Amino acid sequence: MLRSCNLLLIFYTIVICFTAGNIEAQSSQLPKDEVDALKEIATELGKKDWDFKQNPCDGNSNWSTPKRKDMPLYNNTLVCNCTSPDGLCHVQSIFLKGQDLAGVLPSSLAKLPYLKKIDFNRNYLSGTIPPEWASTKLEFMVVSANRLSGPIPEYIGNMTSLTVMSLETNLFNGSLPVEVGKLVNLQNLVLSANNFTGEWPVELNNLTKLIELRMSSNSFVGKLPNFESWKNLQMLEIEGSGFEGPIPPSVSNLTSLTELRISDLKGGASEFPPLRNMTGMTKLVLRSCNIVGMIPDFVADMSELRFLDLSFNKLEGGIANIESLTNLEATYLTANAFVGPIPEWLKSRDTRYVIDLSYNKFDESSEPSTCRDNLNLFRSFNGGNFIEQGKCLSMNPCSEDQYSLHINCGGGRVTIGNTTFEADEDPAGAAKFVYWKGNWGSSSTGHFWDRVISLNDYKADNISAITGDEAQLYMTAHLSPLSLTYFARCLANGSYTLTLHFAEIVFRDNRSFQSLGRRIFDVYIQDELKLKDFDIERVAGGVDKALKEKFNVTVKDKTLDVRFQYAGKGTTSIPSRGKYGPLVSAISLEANFKPPPTQENSSNRKKKILIVVGAVMFSLALILMILFVAWRKRRNRNLMEQELRGLDLQTGIFTFRQIKAATSNFDAANKLGEGGFGSVYKGTLADGTIIAVKQLSSKSRQGNREFVNEIGMMSGLRHPNLVRLYGCCVERNQLLLVYEYMENNCLSHVLFGPEECPPKLDWPTRQKICVGIAKGLFYLHEESPLKIVHRDIKGTNVLLDKDLNAKISDFGLAKLHDEEKTHITTRVAGTIGYMAPEYALWGYLTHKADLYSFGVVVLELVAGKNNMKYNPDENYVCLLDWALVLQRKGKFLELVDPRLGSNYNKKEALRMIKVALLCTNPSPALRPNMSTVVKMLEGRLDVNESNIDSSAYDDEFNFQGLRDKYDEMQVNSSENQSLFRSVDTKGTERSSSTFTSTSTSEF
Repeated sequence: MLRSCNLLLIFYTIVICFTAGNIEAQSSQLPKDEVDALKEIATELGKKDWDFKQNPCDGNSNWSTPKRKDMPLYNNTLVCNCTSPDGLCHVQSIFLKGQDLAGVLPSSLAKLPYLKKIDFNRNYLSGTIPPEWASTKLEFMVVSANRLSGPIPEYIGNMTSLTVMSLETNLFNGSLPVEVGKLVNLQNLVLSANNFTGEWPVELNNLTKLIELRMSSNSFVGKLPNFESWKNLQMLEIEGSGFEGPIPPSVSNLTSLTELRISDLKGGASEFPPLRNMTGMTKLVLRSCNIVGMIPDFVADMSELRFLDLSFNKLEGGIANIESLTNLEATYLTANAFVGPIPEWLKSRDTRYVIDLSYNKFDESSEPSTCRDNLNLFRSFNGGNFIEQGKCLSMNPCSEDQYSLHINCGGGRVTIGNTTFEADEDPAGAAKFVYWKGNWGSSSTGHFWDRVISLNDYKADNISAITGDEAQLYMTAHLSPLSLTYFARCLANGSYTLTLHFAEIVFRDNRSFQSLGRRIFDVYIQDELKLKDFDIERVAGGVDKALKEKFNVTVKDKTLDVRFQYAGKGTTSIPSRGKYGPLVSAISLEANFKPPPTQENSSNRKKKILIVVGAVMFSLALILMILFVAWRKRRNRNLMEQELRGLDLQTGIFTFRQIKAATSNFDAANKLGEGGFGSVYKGTLADGTIIAVKQLSSKSRQGNREFVNEIGMMSGLRHPNLVRLYGCCVERNQLLLVYEYMENNCLSHVLFGPEECPPKLDWPTRQKICVGIAKGLFYLHEESPLKIVHRDIKGTNVLLDKDLNAKISDFGLAKLHDEEKTHITTRVAGTIGYMAPEYALWGYLTHKADLYSFGVVVLELVAGKNNMKYNPDENYVCLLDWALVLQRKGKFLELVDPRLGSNYNKKEALRMIKVALLCTNPSPALRPNMSTVVKMLEGRLDVNESNIDSSAYDDEFNFQGLRDKYDEMQVNSSENQSLFRSVDTKGTERSSSTFTSTSTSEF
């Protein structure tokens, strides 16, 4: 009996386990009808890579593809809900973005009863919204950037569960149906870049839950909508939509607005809209709205305002009443009628702020004494010949009349036949006045909205081939988000032929979403509108096709002004968000009359004689100068050798013969690498000591100062985590440094080099390297006899010996740190991506600058990724940017190098990441001292997480804008390469960039 009970118990156990296993197996499966529906959906969309042999709900890569760095706009994700009471999974979300699917919107979506979200953004779908969708329970519907067409169907009013609906960048037309007003749960409605016509239906006032409303670039008629019901709106965009002004008083009800963008209204003049209660506004654009009068005082109460664009209106008076808006990063007051002096507070703002005052009527006497890149004063002054006014152009007075001009916009110098087009490679910008070209220049104005901008956004490079004799002109082009002006001066008065060269080199001509862009802008010549709603692709008959537009122009005051202006029309999200605006490839100007012949008179003969005499004198002076330089160079070498011998060095001085013998006469086989300083060779001294010899190149920008500086700094330093300097050689016109040899190259080489390169860094080794760097910096900052700021801590300057111990190298940029002087004006030098912001922007140098660089290196150690080269998608600028986002999400460990798998200490990893973020705090006062960092890394002290705050990095310009300031204001560039970088190592660092700072607040 007992045995029977036992057998029965075993049987029941097996049945229960089998049933539970069956339920578990079924729980991750879709019902057959939903699988069949997905097959129909794939057919309708034209999606051919879904593998139905795999389970759509188990997270496999076919149905949920990880984001790809090479395709940041791509998304291929199907999300299932497997918590339903029936024990089965159901399709909840489908995201198919950036895949160029060429089918239609699938009616079979209605066969997925649990579906709530779809996103088919950036494909090539056609047709319209299927009637079957009216029966779905969709909450999130994004079908933007496709070829959908026809009127919006009335049955869309049945989709009352929708909270998000984006139809942007399609070909929808006709009037909006009143049934849209039934979508009372809508929070986000995006209608931009379509062909909608008719008046705005009053029934849409029922959409009281709207948070975001965009309707730019359409052809609506009549007055602007009544805003009274939309009190929850936070973002309102109505640019180039065809509406008539003025902006209705009901806009005052939108007290929740943080971003308001209205532009290009039709109709007569109107007053500034009543925005008194919008104190939380961060972005305000009222451009080309025919606004008259003065800037009202309540604008000064918008203390959170970061972007202000009131350009192309009829505003007058002064601008002193916006002085209190200290958060303004960009101010565009272009093309108004402002008068009076330019306020002192505006002229004194530093380079973090961009201000455009072009095309106004200020007093010329108030012009700043220096011309600045962040303050555009082109045609800003009251007077006759606007172009010739101002100190900037007066520095280049006209010497003689010009009769032609040829500019290769955005590109280098190009010769076509007998005509040479001048280079135009100076970076444009948000408020850039290029005045130093002599008889021509340019003015660039505007901000590319909805993206992190860089200087590269103001230039386009051709990615395909254009045929023809003038193809070189169409390899580059200048772009502008608002206004781009080219001006010519010093011209002889008369009749000219102006040729504008265009080619659409950004959009593509294929079955892809990249072919769906529409670029529309206006062209003004001598302030007269010549081309309205100009579309290069439409007029040229396709992309990558050269187009010339010719005009007869008359020059009366020796100047010519050509302006390309964006008027809010066209697409703004193709090929990616924030890509739009006027584009021009080249400009040609030729006189329609023959220049007068040069007369040979006594004056000319005297000039020729003077030229000949001057040339002879110049040649003699050049010869004397060469001899003097040679003597001076020899003398400097002798003085340097005397200076080195006079120093109290704790290193040796080697003879050139010793170094030559050690390196086998600098044999190429002994060459370890090439750096900005010069070549590095491996050598063996007579006693068997292996050394590394750094040889100063004759072309190196690292001069005698850095050479002596490095010797002086390192000769007295002895620490296990600092590379040891054995000595130097100053002989036979040679500058040589002799170091201990490091077998394992530099940290960057090991972390970022080819996969096949040994050694591999396991977690304990990374932890050891991190602590080693920290101890080396602790010695430099607090323990050494000389308190030293290194100024260039990065992976290539951390070398690894045979046991993978970290040693800091390259002290050519190091500075002695005086603790009593905390605010130092200095020659800013270092490497992009590792420089502390207070030092890079204002020359504020303390030992805390090394803390910031160290923090970046620690992040690289943890992640195995280069700070400046890691961009997981278009939303991130660098590794530090990504780390700050992960910190907010509480997902620190996603930062750990995936090559480690699970073979790492999570507690140590969290500690290292938190220390890194503490060290990279934007405020130097909140960064710890190096002694504290060592204690935290060794676990002897808890990390103070209260000082880890990523909110300070919310600034839209912070990471990318800082990089752009480096690019724009770079004076010298020298890569302080590792001493022992192998010959085949690929470059892993941006170049070191040296700037000269004349004060603590300006470059």
